[in-house]
Amino acid sequence: MLVPVLLFFLGFVLLIKGGDWFVDGATGLAHRFHLPELLIGATVVSIGTTLPEVMVSAQAALEHNSGISYGNAIGSVICNTSLIAALTVAIRPSGVNKSSLRVPVAAFFSAAVLYSLIAYTAGEFQRWQGVVFLALFVGYMILTVYQMKKHPDQVEAEEAEDAEKAPKDRPLWQELLALVAGAAAIAVGARLLVDNGTLIAAALGVPDSVIGLTMVALGTSLPELVTAVTALAKGHSALSLGNIIGANLFNIVLVSGAAITISPFAIPVEKTLAGMNASLVVDIPVMLGVMALLCLPALIKGKLSRWQGVTLLCVYAAFTAFQFIV
Repeated sequence: MLVPVLLFFLGFVLLIKGGDWFVDGATGLAHRFHLPELLIGATVVSIGTTLPEVMVSAQAALEHNSGISYGNAIGSVICNTSLIAALTVAIRPSGVNKSSLRVPVAAFFSAAVLYSLIAYTAGEFQRWQGVVFLALFVGYMILTVYQMKKHPDQVEAEEAEDAEKAPKDRPLWQELLALVAGAAAIAVGARLLVDNGTLIAAALGVPDSVIGLTMVALGTSLPELVTAVTALAKGHSALSLGNIIGANLFNIVLVSGAAITISPFAIPVEKTLAGMNASLVVDIPVMLGVMALLCLPALIKGKLSRWQGVTLLCVYAAFTAFQFIV
């Protein structure tokens, strides 16, 4: 029992330190190339923090475990939005750059609607559809870079606000090293935390279902949580929001796209509600609803309000309770 406990705490240390390195590297690159932090968060940072979901879903696909492949993406979006983003918004509401937010939000809802249409109409995903999602991922990255180059003037106001908190000038290789080392530490830390936390919970007699709904589900979202909290503590709220939105998009187009391409699967029916697949009645609508609640007010007013964070936390609590009750 001593070894799992030590490894569990080592995972925490790696997550915390990895988040620190990752945010420093990402913000350093943003300032070096005069890019909006929100866009950096929605691309580079989001890819790094989505690595655990990619690894879990790819492994599940290789083992033909459709439940994990399907549930991991949707569950991570809900957790990222109604728990992680909600916490940051409830603690420190902030303004957002609406022009930088439009592309990530539009891309997410386009991919999520396509994903939902396939789920509701066909009830199964085919390999060519997985390839389409991966193509959307590549297209989003290209579009984001194009937007950065086409509208460099969008970052002037943000740069003025962040001038005082910008990191000291470092060589490019140091910023890249911090980014890569941070992503690696986050991924390893999350795995140590999940694996050894599960062993500790099992040794204490916690039921497997509870372990799956807590340790494992939260474990794959820990990188987003650590990065969001670290970015918030360093005053980079735009990076935190961009990371959440980008990670949610990548959960659809990259995580699901990779899993479907490796091993196509049908929508699993593990629970029913009024004779219908509970996932189609509850999970997908909640996924779309929490993202709308987070993003639409921000796009309209250009700021995030504390009431959004509190409301999203209540939704997450109700959603989690539903998973235990039904």
